[in-house]
Amino acid sequence: MLLIILAYLGGVLTIVSPCILPVLPFVFARTGQPFVRSGLPLLVGMAVTFALVATLAAVGGGWVVQLNQYGRGLALIFVALFGLTLLLPKLAERLTRPLVAAGSRLSENAGVDARPSPWASFMIGVATGLLWAPCAGPILGLVLTGAALQGASVGTTLLLLAYAAGAATSLALALLLGGKVFTAMKRSLGAGEWIRRGLGAAMLAGVAAIALGLDTGILARVSTASTGGLEQSLVGRLTGHTQPDSNVMQGGAMMAQNIPGRDEGGASMQASGAMMMAAKNATSSLPIEGQLPSLEGAVQWLNSAPLTAEQLKGKVVLVDFWTYSCINCLRTLPYVKAWADKYRDQGLVVIGVHAPEFAFERDVKNVTKAMADLGIHYPVAIDNDYKIWRAFNNQYWPAHYFADAKGQIRYHHFGEGAYDESERVIQELLREAGNNQITTDLIDANGNGVQQAADMGEVKSPETYLGFERAENFVSPGGAKADRAARYSTPDTLALNHWGLDGQWSIGAERASLTAPKGKIVYRFHARDLHLVLGPGSDGKPVRFNVMIDGQMPGASHGSDVAPDGSGTVTEQRLYQLVRQSGDVADHTFTIEFSDPGVSAYAFTFG
Repeated sequence: MLLIILAYLGGVLTIVSPCILPVLPFVFARTGQPFVRSGLPLLVGMAVTFALVATLAAVGGGWVVQLNQYGRGLALIFVALFGLTLLLPKLAERLTRPLVAAGSRLSENAGVDARPSPWASFMIGVATGLLWAPCAGPILGLVLTGAALQGASVGTTLLLLAYAAGAATSLALALLLGGKVFTAMKRSLGAGEWIRRGLGAAMLAGVAAIALGLDTGILARVSTASTGGLEQSLVGRLTGHTQPDSNVMQGGAMMAQNIPGRDEGGASMQASGAMMMAAKNATSSLPIEGQLPSLEGAVQWLNSAPLTAEQLKGKVVLVDFWTYSCINCLRTLPYVKAWADKYRDQGLVVIGVHAPEFAFERDVKNVTKAMADLGIHYPVAIDNDYKIWRAFNNQYWPAHYFADAKGQIRYHHFGEGAYDESERVIQELLREAGNNQITTDLIDANGNGVQQAADMGEVKSPETYLGFERAENFVSPGGAKADRAARYSTPDTLALNHWGLDGQWSIGAERASLTAPKGKIVYRFHARDLHLVLGPGSDGKPVRFNVMIDGQMPGASHGSDVAPDGSGTVTEQRLYQLVRQSGDVADHTFTIEFSDPGVSAYAFTFG
């Protein structure tokens, strides 16, 4: 609602744009004439033309983005060009000259002294819309940019309509007050131009930062390539909805902290503020928890065209919130994939909602490759702006929501485990939908490698982040030096779950990056498995490493990404399994040494 109000006010204020001045005398010439035959057709013509031009820009930009990463590059060019037109009025004049000329010709043909016919007034409105659209103000810029990078949607259309209504309101006032408004507007043009130029400079700075890959820290948390994401983040904070920015382990799930109203026990769920536990269905053991929330807002869909809750009526739906470097998500995938395969032809639709935790998980190319490596063939929505996440009021990775054929949420589960119970829910909902051929047998989907179930009885080490925003138990002398290169050393002995760096590192908000060769990370842990989320440098060059356990080669306790002699290579941004102990689990000191600079380390997880 706040964005709609801002868009409306932005439309009201854009009457101070200089490029609208040539047509205003024709508008004021309509003052004093019958409103139904003169003023109303003018406003209708302006609104129709404005909405058409703006919608074509939004839809065209959205089509460009469908070209995946190449499209996002073109979209950045689109944003940069828009920023330049705000910053340089002469450039804007040249680029919009065809529209302005068309508007001027229409104005001349309509005629100032023309008899107040509805058609002549409508043509004046068309001319006004052609002139108004290319020189619209900052709010429209944000709306079109968001539409171009995230795809046109119902929300975009509502914002454009609100903007058009604001512009029509200002013109209506101009019709009523005439020349007095015209004189006042000319006095305010200077301030309006400085605001436009400031926004243009800010947009160009954002494009430059994105193009250079500066997508960590605050910028990374806003969006990979969207000034519309900044608007979404700011409005989210004003309304009390924030994207997940911190996590803790709980029951085999990653729980996002700092989200208002979260349930510490994970025993209840709310979706769209109204997903409450209700009375049980008279013919089922499963309660109705609410309606399936909207699936709109994804920046892209993979393996499918965009799906809506309405389209899915008649199907049983499993919505799986995940992100590809989350160990808990990876360990549930064998079951989710098996359910998708087993029940696809019997009426089940599985939808993955990929909501990123780290900046690199916003890159659609990375997600696409991970899906190919993991064998995910069901539809996946790329929820980079957490719009679907917020629609469900979700708090966990992974989180599974089960909806019946009527579009009602009937069951949910957070984290790993309860696989038999979840499959029985699928079977019951399919029977309710009219499929009487459903058997009661259950799948056996034990995973391999990182997807193998954890030995939770032996896990005594928590997930540990290496970025300064969430780091705990960091014991290198002198502590972390935020956002600058510094030399670190590690104590000779470490207590359980303490860790440190050795060598020259730069510790950022969400990662520690090695800035010189021969850097180490040392961790005292207790678990069967040790994983570390790693990525190569910005140049993408592979980074060699060597792993040791208590100063020795891992041998039979090596992880799936490590050879028995401890050697391995970081080739892409993902989770790496570095240790899988073959014998009794005990406290051990883990060391990983990188031969080459550039590597980034994000988080330890255990299993």
